[in-house]
Amino acid sequence: MKINNKNIHSRSLYIFFVYLSLNLFFFSTTKVEVKAFEIENIDISRPFEINFDKNKVIDAGFKKAFFELVSSIVSSTDQKKVNKIKLNEIKGMVESFSIKEEKFVDEIYYVNLGVTFDKKEIFSYLEKKNIFPSTPLKKKFLFIPIIIEENKKDLLMFYDNKIFNEWNNYSKNFHLINYVLPTEDIEDLNLIKNKYDSLEQYDFKEVTNKYNLDNSIVVLVFKNEKEIRVLSRITIKDDVILKNQSFSNVDIDNDQELKNIINNLKVAYEDYWKKFNQINTSIKLPLNIKVKNTNSTKILNFEKVLNETDLIYNFFVSKFDKNFTHYQIIYNSTPSNFLKKMEDNNYNFDTQNKVWILK
Repeated sequence: MKINNKNIHSRSLYIFFVYLSLNLFFFSTTKVEVKAFEIENIDISRPFEINFDKNKVIDAGFKKAFFELVSSIVSSTDQKKVNKIKLNEIKGMVESFSIKEEKFVDEIYYVNLGVTFDKKEIFSYLEKKNIFPSTPLKKKFLFIPIIIEENKKDLLMFYDNKIFNEWNNYSKNFHLINYVLPTEDIEDLNLIKNKYDSLEQYDFKEVTNKYNLDNSIVVLVFKNEKEIRVLSRITIKDDVILKNQSFSNVDIDNDQELKNIINNLKVAYEDYWKKFNQINTSIKLPLNIKVKNTNSTKILNFEKVLNETDLIYNFFVSKFDKNFTHYQIIYNSTPSNFLKKMEDNNYNFDTQNKVWILK
């Protein structure tokens, strides 16, 4: 049988150009949107009156969603800087929204919204206000509150402790810390009672290590007749922070005053966690990376990881040729930090040249 090399060559070229065209179709986008901020379960209600305007209700939802987002990524002190934001500024940062549910009950209109904000626009707005946001990373913390009754030389733990009982009753949707309370353990109680005179120096590892959590907060609440002094031992991975707070003329047996103390402490702990995950958006490091075109699945998975990496301000396809897809990535940190983040996702690079190559 005679083989026509010319036809085979033509067919190979045809297949190559079809493959190239398909890749160009999928990867020629000049800009790829990085992960947005999605705020769910925004509940708004308004009386259904003669001058009822549904658009105004939706606008109120945008405003509520914005401040809920700010509460999760901005420290409590910096939140004051955005209190006077105009509605049009908020709407300019909304990428999309959806009505999850709406109903009329007793002449009241109820709506539940999901609102998505453009991450780049949010960061740009905060940067203009000299605010560094944080990665909205939710995390479990072991939480051990201990009330020390100084007048009685006694301490209260577990269900004898009002803070223990009420702590998780005062939570907000935007809170990032999920508090895990310890199980009642007589051995732990006796251990801590035996350390009564040295509790401020004790590291509590004999207790905290049982729970296999990287992060913990042990709170010593020193109670006397005139004031309450709170010493918080905050452990985030290997970092330990000690924080002292005082509350004068308060009674933790009073429900409202106890609620105020709990909310005050939770704001402080959220702020420490945000500081630990703070993003310096003034750093905009350009990184140039190329990926071989031989594996389209690998490219799609790589883009998915880029899209889900919080410190990536933006990324886009800068060039495409028959061998490589070229990306430019704008990163809010250092090259070593980027490489570590990628390594955690099983991506490694040849960094010998100016343009890094994904291995």
